[in-house]
Amino acid sequence: MKKSLLALTLSGAFVVSAHAQSSVTLYGVIDTGLVYTNNQGGHSNFQEASASTENTVYGLKGTEDLGGGLHAIFKLENGFNLNNGSQFNSGDAFGEQAYVGLQSDSFGTVLLGRQFDTFNDVMGPISSAGSSYGGNLSAHPFNNDNLAADSMSINNAVKFTSNTYSGLTVEGMYAFSNNAGGFSNNRAYGFGASYTHGPFNLAAGYLQLNNAGGGVSGTNPNGAVALNDGSADFVAQRQRIWGAGGNYTFGPATVGLLWTHSQIDNMASVFAGGAGFAPLGGGLRLDNYEVNARYSITPAWTVAGAYTFTDGAYGNGATSASPEWNQATLQTDYTLSKRTDLYLEGVYQHVRGAGTNPVLGDAFINTLSPSATGTQVAVTVGMRHQF
Repeated sequence: MKKSLLALTLSGAFVVSAHAQSSVTLYGVIDTGLVYTNNQGGHSNFQEASASTENTVYGLKGTEDLGGGLHAIFKLENGFNLNNGSQFNSGDAFGEQAYVGLQSDSFGTVLLGRQFDTFNDVMGPISSAGSSYGGNLSAHPFNNDNLAADSMSINNAVKFTSNTYSGLTVEGMYAFSNNAGGFSNNRAYGFGASYTHGPFNLAAGYLQLNNAGGGVSGTNPNGAVALNDGSADFVAQRQRIWGAGGNYTFGPATVGLLWTHSQIDNMASVFAGGAGFAPLGGGLRLDNYEVNARYSITPAWTVAGAYTFTDGAYGNGATSASPEWNQATLQTDYTLSKRTDLYLEGVYQHVRGAGTNPVLGDAFINTLSPSATGTQVAVTVGMRHQF
């Protein structure tokens, strides 16, 4: 079987060489390192971790020239854990993205399949969590605004992205529930826009999820936002996310500022990293205020940092709380080549005001297991390679 696949791959390579109007590319990112955490469930921990900053993935992408400025395109991308070879999205052959679409030189691109949402597309690049100089470890509490690289992938989605006109790009997406008799039961939709002018980059967007992961009723767990493959961050009746921000580049420095708001109604549970889904009922509002910066000391050596204050309000009819999170990230990165770099990153998170609720009151840095206290510190040294 392996020999057959090799022969098929080699023959495909010759086809690509012979027909320049069509192409298929094998690509990937490998991100792994050693992580020290001062407190995970009451114990300090040294561990080898994959995808601390960027998702570890491999995939195939391709394009075919159809003539008249029209192209057929596709992408099949799978995330995996480098430490043991397991799938990042359990049970999914291509858990990151799997789509096909048409790209027009005159208008834009239409994609159908499993893909990232529009809010992540436009807001992620200006955040610490959605960029390589912070990444997954620096996500806002519970990744509540879906900005991290390990954010949810949306099933059954149709997305349009316009070409860029005078610096402006707009996007719109609708993801079907695929549930007979329950059109809105686990569906998603959103829109966003980004604008670039000289050193300025601005973005804004909105995303709504109805009954993600099946919601409280659990009647359609594998609709637009699947539960069984770990795509859902919150299992709730409704989650709405909106925000805006921008960054400015001057010389070797880039500074950014953004605000996002998440409103989660009638929750059932929340994903807590290594601890799995933790039961959490009621409603939760979160406002995230982030400032970030990056500076290139040399063309190969950069330093970056981010600070986020998250203001929360929680209530379940019987109790209420006003949790607040303070989180700081600091990273230095050294590029060995165009494809390989080394990084050192530290993240500090402190939460207070959650009352006796341990799900909200225990610090939890994204991708790790929650602390047994309101404070958690993680330091990682890692390596990234792209192919």
